[in-house]
Amino acid sequence: MRRAGLWLFWPAVLVVAWGELTPHPPSEASLVPDKVEHFVAYFGLALLATLAWGLKRSLWLVLLAVILLGGVLEILQNFVGRDAEWLDQAVNAVGALLGMGVAMVYLAMPRRLVDGPKRD
Repeated sequence: MRRAGLWLFWPAVLVVAWGELTPHPPSEASLVPDKVEHFVAYFGLALLATLAWGLKRSLWLVLLAVILLGGVLEILQNFVGRDAEWLDQAVNAVGALLGMGVAMVYLAMPRRLVDGPKRD
């Protein structure tokens, strides 16, 4: 699971960065509210990062990095003709916190619960 989280994290970062920095996002993006997109993006990034990093004491640094990425991308939106919003960053942070929380619960579950009972 850790390897999958690591391999999927970096393409996800690229997709999120592209989505936030594209001057004119595709019209399909308007089907979902902007805040939902932000929440899902950072939920997924934090979930993948947490799965890749594991339950280490320094996991809070991973969360901080994901939240800072959201802040930097929000600031960069000003330079590509998009509006940066503080509320977007707040939603990014909430999504990251919940994504990390879900991944932590998954990682903390005993393997027997995750893999199912052993069959003899």
